[in-house]
Amino acid sequence: MRALILSISLLGLGGCVSSTAKVMPLGKSPSLPAIQQQTSTQRLLQALPAAERPVPVAVYNFTDQTGQFRASETGQTLSRAVSQGGTSILMKALQDAGRRNWFTVLERENLSNLLNERQIIREMRERYLGETKVNPDALPSLLFAGVILSGGVVGYDTSTMTGGAGAGFLGISARTEYRQDTVTVALRAVSVRTGEVLAQVTTTKSIASYAVGGGAFRYVGFKQLLEAETGMTTNEPDQVALQQAIEKAVYALIMEGAEQQLWAFSDTKRGNELLASYRDEREGKVTAEQVRDAAKKAEKRQKKQKRGRKVEARPAVSAAPARPNMTALQQMPSRNVQSPAVAEVTPSARRNPASGKSEPTARPGN
Repeated sequence: MRALILSISLLGLGGCVSSTAKVMPLGKSPSLPAIQQQTSTQRLLQALPAAERPVPVAVYNFTDQTGQFRASETGQTLSRAVSQGGTSILMKALQDAGRRNWFTVLERENLSNLLNERQIIREMRERYLGETKVNPDALPSLLFAGVILSGGVVGYDTSTMTGGAGAGFLGISARTEYRQDTVTVALRAVSVRTGEVLAQVTTTKSIASYAVGGGAFRYVGFKQLLEAETGMTTNEPDQVALQQAIEKAVYALIMEGAEQQLWAFSDTKRGNELLASYRDEREGKVTAEQVRDAAKKAEKRQKKQKRGRKVEARPAVSAAPARPNMTALQQMPSRNVQSPAVAEVTPSARRNPASGKSEPTARPGN
């Protein structure tokens, strides 16, 4: 009998464990995977006017140079303080600049894998097609970069700012706390031809954490004690903060290169406006929020201008053409007017640089 009662209690306990493992918080449901929303710095990069000529760049590594591990309440853990995927984030930011109109990003992080695959292609074509030399149409040479981008995460400072406030009255209390961390990113452009450091920038991004809570502890009757506590904590994702810092570094690098005339904007007027805003931000005259708001206004203005141009380009719907007056046409004297000669211009016509005249092109059958 005791064994039966013990087995029933164990089954009940197992049922409780399996049921509690599936219980979700009230009002919550399993979230579905979603595409990451665009950040403000990402939209700032995409709003850049195109470059006069795209710059081929190579990124070998963009790693965490701080060497810090994530700290916890129980002590230091083996997890890194910042993401180790800085190279992938930097490549995406380079492609977002001007919507792929600023940089031609070349794969260099996994260059050994790329070379191995190309070697396999050579061996297969040599074995099955008998090629002693590589066919350039089937396997062209790799593109080379004129600029190498390097750098990394050079700083991660925890608790750069902490604080909070709280109050209580008659057993009812409320409190709020906040903490701020800072991540620092350095990015530089190096010339492949000379090895000179063309430009270098450093950007920072704050990571904020907030905690709000409250509680009650008081007697509501004789031998009746009320005790309640609630709270909520919000932590800004470290990966998103690192992404924004890298995107801001790419934006600053473009502006530094334009200022030093290393590259140029295709739209000179718009580029000068952005460069002036960048100088003001660099010198502390304006904040990053003001630059973002100005970029949004300029983007809206450009969209309105494009819409106005489309409306003007539409052909106006005209009424049916009026029938000509045949009597007036019959009374007009006829003149023997010779039609002007029409010259046929072909793309193959060559121009003599000495005389400035086009030379006739030989046609088949002449």
